[in-house]
Amino acid sequence: MKRRTLPLLVSLLLSWPLSAAAVDFSADELARAKALQQRLLTLDTHLDTPANLARDGFDILQRHGGSAVSEVDYPRMLEGALDGGFWAIYTEQGDRSEAAHLHDRDAGLARLVEIREMVAAHPDKFALARSADEADRIKASGRRVVFISMENASPLVADPSLLSFYQQAGLRMLSLAHFKNNEFADSATDPKGPEWKGLSPAGRALVQEANRLGIVLDESHASDAVFDDLLTASKLPFILSHSGSRAVFDHPRNLDDARLRQLAAKGGVIQVNAYGGYLTAITKSPERVEAEKALEARFGEYDAMSMAQAQAYGDALKELEARYPVKQATLDDFFAHLGHILDVVGPEHTGIGMDWDGGGGVQGMEDVSQLPKITAWLLRKGYSEKQIADIWGGNVMRVLRQAEAYAARQDAAAH
Repeated sequence: MKRRTLPLLVSLLLSWPLSAAAVDFSADELARAKALQQRLLTLDTHLDTPANLARDGFDILQRHGGSAVSEVDYPRMLEGALDGGFWAIYTEQGDRSEAAHLHDRDAGLARLVEIREMVAAHPDKFALARSADEADRIKASGRRVVFISMENASPLVADPSLLSFYQQAGLRMLSLAHFKNNEFADSATDPKGPEWKGLSPAGRALVQEANRLGIVLDESHASDAVFDDLLTASKLPFILSHSGSRAVFDHPRNLDDARLRQLAAKGGVIQVNAYGGYLTAITKSPERVEAEKALEARFGEYDAMSMAQAQAYGDALKELEARYPVKQATLDDFFAHLGHILDVVGPEHTGIGMDWDGGGGVQGMEDVSQLPKITAWLLRKGYSEKQIADIWGGNVMRVLRQAEAYAARQDAAAH
Protein backbone atom coordinates (compact mmCIF):
# COMPACT_ATOMS: atom_id res chain seq x y z
CA MET A 1 0.00 0.00 0.00
CA LYS A 2 1.03 3.56 -0.61
CA ARG A 3 0.97 6.78 1.32
CA ARG A 4 -2.54 7.89 2.15
CA THR A 5 -2.56 11.19 0.25
CA LEU A 6 -3.70 12.32 -3.18
CA PRO A 7 -0.66 10.93 -5.02
CA LEU A 8 -2.22 7.54 -4.26
CA LEU A 9 -5.37 8.60 -6.07
CA VAL A 10 -3.24 9.69 -9.00
CA SER A 11 -1.79 6.18 -9.26
CA LEU A 12 -5.27 4.67 -9.02
CA LEU A 13 -6.66 6.90 -11.75
CA LEU A 14 -3.69 6.17 -13.99
CA SER A 15 -4.92 2.59 -14.17
CA TRP A 16 -8.19 3.70 -15.81
CA PRO A 17 -8.15 2.69 -19.47
CA LEU A 18 -7.42 5.15 -22.26
CA SER A 19 -6.99 2.31 -24.73
CA ALA A 20 -7.13 -1.46 -24.54
CA ALA A 21 -4.14 -3.38 -23.25
CA ALA A 22 -2.48 -5.60 -25.84
CA VAL A 23 -3.44 -8.85 -24.12
CA ASP A 24 -7.00 -9.96 -24.74
CA PHE A 25 -9.15 -12.94 -23.79
CA SER A 26 -12.26 -14.44 -25.29
CA ALA A 27 -15.52 -14.74 -23.37
CA ASP A 28 -15.04 -18.53 -23.29
CA GLU A 29 -11.55 -18.20 -21.82
CA LEU A 30 -12.77 -15.85 -19.10
CA ALA A 31 -15.77 -18.04 -18.28
CA ARG A 32 -13.53 -21.10 -17.94
CA ALA A 33 -11.09 -19.13 -15.80
CA LYS A 34 -13.81 -17.83 -13.50
CA ALA A 35 -15.29 -21.30 -13.08
CA LEU A 36 -11.86 -22.62 -12.13
CA GLN A 37 -11.31 -19.86 -9.57
CA GLN A 38 -14.70 -20.60 -8.05
CA ARG A 39 -13.51 -24.15 -7.37
CA LEU A 40 -10.14 -23.08 -5.97
CA LEU A 41 -9.30 -21.11 -2.84
CA THR A 42 -8.59 -17.77 -4.54
CA LEU A 43 -6.78 -15.32 -2.25
CA ASP A 44 -4.95 -12.00 -2.61
CA THR A 45 -2.29 -11.37 0.02
CA HIS A 46 -2.52 -7.59 0.09
CA LEU A 47 -5.90 -5.90 0.24
CA ASP A 48 -5.77 -2.28 1.42
CA THR A 49 -9.57 -2.15 1.44
CA PRO A 50 -9.74 -1.60 5.23
CA ALA A 51 -8.71 2.01 4.53
CA ASN A 52 -12.19 2.49 3.04
CA LEU A 53 -14.24 0.86 5.79
CA ALA A 54 -14.74 4.07 7.77
CA ARG A 55 -14.98 6.32 4.70
CA ASP A 56 -18.18 8.36 4.41
CA GLY A 57 -20.35 6.82 1.71
CA PHE A 58 -18.48 3.52 1.43
CA ASP A 59 -20.44 0.29 1.84
CA ILE A 60 -18.57 -2.99 1.38
CA LEU A 61 -21.80 -4.60 0.15
CA GLN A 62 -22.35 -2.03 -2.62
CA ARG A 63 -20.58 -1.94 -5.98
CA HIS A 64 -18.37 1.14 -6.21
CA GLY A 65 -17.10 0.57 -9.75
CA GLY A 66 -15.31 3.54 -11.32
CA SER A 67 -14.49 5.14 -7.98
CA ALA A 68 -11.09 6.74 -7.53
CA VAL A 69 -10.68 5.17 -4.09
CA SER A 70 -12.30 1.74 -4.39
CA GLU A 71 -11.27 -1.34 -6.32
CA VAL A 72 -12.68 -3.99 -3.95
CA ASP A 73 -16.19 -4.56 -2.63
CA TYR A 74 -18.37 -7.61 -2.13
CA PRO A 75 -20.15 -7.52 -5.52
CA ARG A 76 -16.88 -7.17 -7.41
CA MET A 77 -15.27 -9.92 -5.33
CA LEU A 78 -18.06 -12.21 -6.54
CA GLU A 79 -17.59 -11.03 -10.13
CA GLY A 80 -13.85 -11.67 -9.96
CA ALA A 81 -14.22 -14.98 -8.07
CA LEU A 82 -12.00 -13.71 -5.25
CA ASP A 83 -12.57 -15.62 -2.03
CA GLY A 84 -10.77 -13.02 0.04
CA GLY A 85 -7.27 -12.71 1.37
CA PHE A 86 -5.21 -10.67 3.80
CA TRP A 87 -6.87 -7.38 4.77
CA ALA A 88 -4.17 -4.92 5.78
CA ILE A 89 -3.83 -2.80 8.90
CA TYR A 90 -1.77 0.01 7.40
CA THR A 91 -0.44 2.94 9.41
CA GLU A 92 1.30 5.83 7.72
CA GLN A 93 4.49 6.36 9.69
CA GLY A 94 4.86 9.59 11.60
CA ASP A 95 8.03 11.45 12.55
CA ARG A 96 9.12 8.70 14.98
CA SER A 97 8.69 10.91 18.02
CA GLU A 98 7.15 9.46 21.17
CA ALA A 99 3.87 11.16 20.31
CA ALA A 100 3.96 9.73 16.78
CA HIS A 101 4.57 6.23 18.11
CA LEU A 102 1.51 6.52 20.34
CA HIS A 103 -0.52 7.84 17.42
CA ASP A 104 0.62 4.89 15.28
CA ARG A 105 -0.27 2.49 18.10
CA ASP A 106 -3.80 3.85 18.32
CA ALA A 107 -4.25 4.01 14.54
CA GLY A 108 -3.34 0.36 14.18
CA LEU A 109 -5.78 -0.71 16.88
CA ALA A 110 -8.54 1.42 15.33
CA ARG A 111 -8.03 -0.23 11.93
CA LEU A 112 -8.09 -3.67 13.58
CA VAL A 113 -11.46 -2.82 15.12
CA GLU A 114 -12.81 -1.62 11.77
CA ILE A 115 -11.92 -4.91 10.08
CA ARG A 116 -13.49 -6.98 12.81
CA GLU A 117 -16.59 -4.78 12.84
CA MET A 118 -17.04 -5.34 9.10
CA VAL A 119 -16.93 -9.10 9.61
CA ALA A 120 -19.29 -8.94 12.58
CA ALA A 121 -21.77 -6.77 10.66
CA HIS A 122 -21.98 -9.22 7.73
CA PRO A 123 -21.57 -12.75 9.13
CA ASP A 124 -23.40 -14.25 6.17
CA LYS A 125 -20.89 -12.80 3.71
CA PHE A 126 -17.54 -12.55 5.53
CA ALA A 127 -15.73 -14.58 8.16
CA LEU A 128 -12.50 -14.07 10.08
CA ALA A 129 -9.91 -16.74 9.29
CA ARG A 130 -7.41 -17.63 12.00
CA SER A 131 -5.88 -20.63 10.24
CA ALA A 132 -5.43 -22.16 6.81
CA ASP A 133 -8.00 -24.84 7.64
CA GLU A 134 -10.52 -22.16 8.62
CA ALA A 135 -10.03 -20.51 5.23
CA ASP A 136 -11.03 -23.77 3.55
CA ARG A 137 -14.14 -24.02 5.72
CA ILE A 138 -15.12 -20.41 5.04
CA LYS A 139 -14.71 -21.02 1.31
CA ALA A 140 -16.94 -24.09 1.55
CA SER A 141 -19.60 -22.00 3.33
CA GLY A 142 -19.75 -19.54 0.43
CA ARG A 143 -18.44 -16.58 2.47
CA ARG A 144 -15.42 -14.35 1.84
CA VAL A 145 -12.21 -15.05 3.76
CA VAL A 146 -10.80 -12.31 6.00
CA PHE A 147 -7.26 -12.89 7.20
CA ILE A 148 -5.75 -9.88 8.98
CA SER A 149 -2.28 -8.57 8.12
CA MET A 150 -0.25 -5.56 9.22
CA GLU A 151 1.66 -3.43 6.72
CA ASN A 152 4.38 -1.49 8.53
CA ALA A 153 5.12 -2.51 12.13
CA SER A 154 5.06 1.10 13.39
CA PRO A 155 1.95 0.43 15.56
CA LEU A 156 4.15 -1.92 17.61
CA VAL A 157 7.01 0.48 18.32
CA ALA A 158 5.43 1.98 21.46
CA ASP A 159 4.69 -1.50 22.82
CA PRO A 160 6.02 -4.55 20.92
CA SER A 161 4.14 -6.84 23.32
CA LEU A 162 0.97 -5.78 21.49
CA LEU A 163 1.92 -8.32 18.83
CA SER A 164 0.52 -11.06 21.07
CA PHE A 165 -2.77 -9.17 21.39
CA TYR A 166 -2.95 -8.70 17.62
CA GLN A 167 -2.32 -12.41 17.12
CA GLN A 168 -5.18 -13.29 19.46
CA ALA A 169 -7.37 -10.82 17.54
CA GLY A 170 -6.58 -12.56 14.25
CA LEU A 171 -3.30 -11.14 12.89
CA ARG A 172 -1.58 -13.73 10.70
CA MET A 173 0.88 -11.68 8.61
CA LEU A 174 3.31 -8.90 9.54
CA SER A 175 5.52 -6.63 7.46
CA LEU A 176 8.29 -4.75 9.21
CA ALA A 177 8.65 -1.44 7.35
CA HIS A 178 7.03 0.72 4.68
CA PHE A 179 8.33 3.72 2.73
CA LYS A 180 10.82 4.76 5.42
CA ASN A 181 13.07 3.16 7.99
CA ASN A 182 11.58 2.55 11.41
CA GLU A 183 12.71 1.13 14.75
CA PHE A 184 12.59 -2.44 13.43
CA ALA A 185 14.04 -2.42 9.93
CA ASP A 186 15.27 -0.46 6.93
CA SER A 187 12.93 0.38 4.08
CA ALA A 188 13.79 -0.24 0.43
CA THR A 189 12.84 3.36 -0.39
CA ASP A 190 13.94 5.64 2.44
CA PRO A 191 15.70 8.59 0.76
CA LYS A 192 18.05 8.82 3.75
CA GLY A 193 19.44 5.37 3.01
CA PRO A 194 19.93 2.50 5.46
CA GLU A 195 19.81 3.12 9.18
CA TRP A 196 20.30 -0.41 10.52
CA LYS A 197 21.78 -2.11 7.44
CA GLY A 198 18.98 -4.64 7.74
CA LEU A 199 17.08 -5.59 10.86
CA SER A 200 17.62 -3.63 14.08
CA PRO A 201 18.04 -5.52 17.37
CA ALA A 202 14.37 -4.76 18.09
CA GLY A 203 13.52 -6.06 14.63
CA ARG A 204 15.28 -9.34 15.27
CA ALA A 205 13.36 -9.73 18.51
CA LEU A 206 10.11 -8.99 16.67
CA VAL A 207 10.93 -11.63 14.05
CA GLN A 208 11.48 -14.22 16.77
CA GLU A 209 8.21 -13.30 18.46
CA ALA A 210 6.30 -13.46 15.19
CA ASN A 211 7.73 -16.93 14.59
CA ARG A 212 6.72 -18.01 18.09
CA LEU A 213 3.17 -16.77 17.57
CA GLY A 214 2.74 -18.34 14.13
CA ILE A 215 2.57 -15.00 12.29
CA VAL A 216 3.92 -15.10 8.72
CA LEU A 217 6.57 -12.46 8.01
CA ASP A 218 6.18 -10.22 4.96
CA GLU A 219 9.32 -8.67 3.42
CA SER A 220 7.60 -6.35 0.91
CA HIS A 221 8.77 -2.72 1.26
CA ALA A 222 11.82 -3.70 3.33
CA SER A 223 15.37 -3.42 2.02
CA ASP A 224 17.53 -6.09 0.42
CA ALA A 225 19.58 -6.21 3.63
CA VAL A 226 16.42 -6.98 5.61
CA PHE A 227 15.68 -9.80 3.16
CA ASP A 228 19.19 -11.15 3.72
CA ASP A 229 18.78 -10.94 7.50
CA LEU A 230 15.42 -12.73 7.38
CA LEU A 231 17.00 -15.69 5.63
CA THR A 232 18.84 -16.45 8.87
CA ALA A 233 16.84 -14.62 11.56
CA SER A 234 13.51 -16.26 10.73
CA LYS A 235 13.02 -19.89 11.64
CA LEU A 236 10.29 -20.09 9.04
CA PRO A 237 9.71 -19.28 5.36
CA PHE A 238 8.51 -15.75 4.70
CA ILE A 239 6.66 -14.08 1.85
CA LEU A 240 6.62 -10.86 -0.11
CA SER A 241 2.94 -9.95 -0.10
CA HIS A 242 3.05 -7.50 -3.04
CA SER A 243 6.29 -7.16 -4.98
CA GLY A 244 7.76 -7.69 -8.46
CA SER A 245 10.82 -8.67 -10.48
CA ARG A 246 13.85 -6.41 -10.55
CA ALA A 247 15.08 -8.14 -13.71
CA VAL A 248 11.94 -6.91 -15.49
CA PHE A 249 11.99 -3.43 -13.94
CA ASP A 250 14.87 -2.20 -11.82
CA HIS A 251 13.14 -0.75 -8.76
CA PRO A 252 14.25 -1.25 -5.12
CA ARG A 253 10.75 -2.51 -4.24
CA ASN A 254 11.32 -5.48 -6.58
CA LEU A 255 13.41 -8.58 -5.96
CA ASP A 256 16.42 -9.70 -8.01
CA ASP A 257 16.68 -13.22 -9.39
CA ALA A 258 19.34 -14.37 -6.92
CA ARG A 259 17.14 -13.43 -3.97
CA LEU A 260 14.11 -14.95 -5.67
CA ARG A 261 15.98 -18.24 -5.70
CA GLN A 262 17.03 -17.81 -2.06
CA LEU A 263 13.40 -17.14 -1.14
CA ALA A 264 12.31 -20.32 -2.87
CA ALA A 265 15.10 -22.34 -1.25
CA LYS A 266 13.78 -21.27 2.16
CA GLY A 267 10.26 -22.27 1.13
CA GLY A 268 8.95 -18.73 0.75
CA VAL A 269 6.61 -17.14 -1.78
CA ILE A 270 6.56 -13.88 -3.75
CA GLN A 271 3.11 -12.47 -4.48
CA VAL A 272 3.16 -10.41 -7.67
CA ASN A 273 1.72 -6.90 -7.44
CA ALA A 274 0.03 -4.58 -9.94
CA TYR A 275 1.22 -1.17 -8.75
CA GLY A 276 2.18 0.61 -11.96
CA GLY A 277 5.22 2.44 -10.63
CA TYR A 278 6.82 -0.87 -9.64
CA LEU A 279 6.04 -2.55 -12.98
CA THR A 280 7.46 -0.04 -15.44
CA ALA A 281 8.94 3.45 -15.66
CA ILE A 282 6.31 6.17 -15.30
CA THR A 283 7.56 9.72 -15.78
CA LYS A 284 5.64 12.98 -15.46
CA SER A 285 6.30 16.37 -16.97
CA PRO A 286 6.95 19.29 -14.60
CA GLU A 287 3.58 20.71 -15.66
CA ARG A 288 1.87 17.47 -14.68
CA VAL A 289 3.56 17.46 -11.27
CA GLU A 290 2.49 21.05 -10.59
CA ALA A 291 -1.08 20.32 -11.69
CA GLU A 292 -1.24 17.35 -9.31
CA LYS A 293 0.02 19.53 -6.46
CA ALA A 294 -2.74 22.01 -7.18
CA LEU A 295 -5.34 19.24 -7.05
CA GLU A 296 -3.91 18.00 -3.77
CA ALA A 297 -4.18 21.47 -2.27
CA ARG A 298 -7.76 21.70 -3.50
CA PHE A 299 -9.05 18.31 -2.33
CA GLY A 300 -7.01 17.63 0.82
CA GLU A 301 -6.09 14.39 2.55
CA TYR A 302 -7.02 10.98 1.20
CA ASP A 303 -8.41 9.59 4.46
CA ALA A 304 -10.73 12.56 4.94
CA MET A 305 -12.38 12.25 1.54
CA SER A 306 -15.94 11.00 1.23
CA MET A 307 -16.86 8.77 -1.68
CA ALA A 308 -18.57 11.74 -3.32
CA GLN A 309 -15.47 13.92 -2.95
CA ALA A 310 -13.32 11.15 -4.37
CA GLN A 311 -15.60 11.00 -7.40
CA ALA A 312 -15.18 14.73 -7.94
CA TYR A 313 -11.44 14.37 -7.62
CA GLY A 314 -11.45 11.51 -10.11
CA ASP A 315 -13.31 13.64 -12.63
CA ALA A 316 -10.79 16.46 -12.17
CA LEU A 317 -7.88 14.09 -12.57
CA LYS A 318 -9.27 12.68 -15.80
CA GLU A 319 -9.37 16.23 -17.17
CA LEU A 320 -5.78 16.69 -16.04
CA GLU A 321 -4.81 13.42 -17.72
CA ALA A 322 -6.22 14.68 -21.00
CA ARG A 323 -3.99 17.77 -20.78
CA TYR A 324 -0.84 16.09 -19.45
CA PRO A 325 -1.01 12.38 -20.32
CA VAL A 326 1.27 9.91 -18.57
CA LYS A 327 2.33 6.48 -19.79
CA GLN A 328 0.32 3.84 -17.97
CA ALA A 329 1.32 0.37 -16.82
CA THR A 330 -0.66 -2.30 -18.63
CA LEU A 331 -1.76 -5.85 -18.02
CA ASP A 332 1.10 -6.89 -20.29
CA ASP A 333 3.54 -5.24 -17.86
CA PHE A 334 2.01 -7.20 -14.99
CA PHE A 335 2.25 -10.45 -16.95
CA ALA A 336 5.89 -9.71 -17.76
CA HIS A 337 6.66 -9.71 -14.01
CA LEU A 338 4.46 -12.72 -13.28
CA GLY A 339 5.91 -14.70 -16.18
CA HIS A 340 9.52 -13.97 -15.28
CA ILE A 341 9.02 -14.88 -11.63
CA LEU A 342 7.29 -18.13 -12.63
CA ASP A 343 10.24 -18.93 -14.87
CA VAL A 344 12.73 -18.29 -12.06
CA VAL A 345 11.07 -19.97 -9.06
CA GLY A 346 8.13 -21.88 -10.49
CA PRO A 347 4.46 -21.99 -9.52
CA GLU A 348 5.33 -23.44 -6.09
CA HIS A 349 6.77 -20.12 -4.92
CA THR A 350 4.64 -17.58 -6.78
CA GLY A 351 1.34 -15.96 -5.84
CA ILE A 352 -0.85 -12.91 -6.32
CA GLY A 353 -0.93 -9.75 -4.18
CA MET A 354 -2.18 -6.96 -6.41
CA ASP A 355 -2.13 -4.04 -3.93
CA TRP A 356 -5.84 -3.36 -4.52
CA ASP A 357 -7.04 -0.12 -2.91
CA GLY A 358 -3.42 0.79 -2.25
CA GLY A 359 -2.45 1.93 -5.73
CA GLY A 360 -2.68 -1.40 -7.55
CA GLY A 361 -4.48 -1.92 -10.83
CA VAL A 362 -3.24 -1.52 -14.39
CA GLN A 363 -4.68 -0.66 -17.77
CA GLY A 364 -6.68 -3.75 -18.67
CA MET A 365 -7.27 -4.78 -15.05
CA GLU A 366 -8.76 -1.85 -13.18
CA ASP A 367 -10.39 -3.65 -10.26
CA VAL A 368 -10.87 -6.99 -8.58
CA SER A 369 -13.77 -7.98 -10.85
CA GLN A 370 -11.26 -8.69 -13.65
CA LEU A 371 -9.09 -11.23 -11.83
CA PRO A 372 -10.13 -14.15 -14.09
CA LYS A 373 -7.84 -12.59 -16.71
CA ILE A 374 -4.90 -13.80 -14.62
CA THR A 375 -6.26 -17.33 -14.51
CA ALA A 376 -7.02 -17.23 -18.24
CA TRP A 377 -3.40 -16.21 -18.90
CA LEU A 378 -2.10 -19.05 -16.69
CA LEU A 379 -4.29 -21.54 -18.54
CA ARG A 380 -2.99 -20.24 -21.87
CA LYS A 381 0.54 -20.79 -20.62
CA GLY A 382 -0.27 -24.41 -19.86
CA TYR A 383 -0.24 -24.38 -16.07
CA SER A 384 -2.22 -27.20 -14.49
CA GLU A 385 -5.17 -26.77 -12.16
CA LYS A 386 -2.97 -27.84 -9.23
CA GLN A 387 -0.33 -25.26 -10.13
CA ILE A 388 -2.93 -22.52 -10.52
CA ALA A 389 -4.42 -23.53 -7.16
CA ASP A 390 -0.97 -23.11 -5.60
CA ILE A 391 -0.53 -19.68 -7.17
CA TRP A 392 -3.97 -18.47 -6.08
CA GLY A 393 -3.72 -19.52 -2.45
CA GLY A 394 -2.09 -22.88 -1.92
CA ASN A 395 1.44 -21.55 -1.59
CA VAL A 396 0.70 -18.91 1.01
CA MET A 397 -1.50 -21.38 2.93
CA ARG A 398 1.42 -23.81 2.98
CA VAL A 399 3.61 -21.13 4.54
CA LEU A 400 0.87 -20.29 7.04
CA ARG A 401 0.49 -23.97 7.98
CA GLN A 402 4.23 -24.17 8.60
CA ALA A 403 3.97 -21.14 10.87
CA GLU A 404 1.00 -22.66 12.70
CA ALA A 405 2.86 -25.94 13.26
CA TYR A 406 5.98 -24.16 14.54
CA ALA A 407 3.90 -22.06 16.97
CA ALA A 408 2.14 -25.18 18.24
CA ARG A 409 5.49 -26.84 18.93
CA GLN A 410 6.79 -23.79 20.75
CA ASP A 411 3.65 -23.62 22.85
CA ALA A 412 3.84 -27.31 23.71
CA ALA A 413 7.50 -26.98 24.71
CA ALA A 414 6.67 -24.02 26.97
CA HIS A 415 4.00 -26.01 28.79
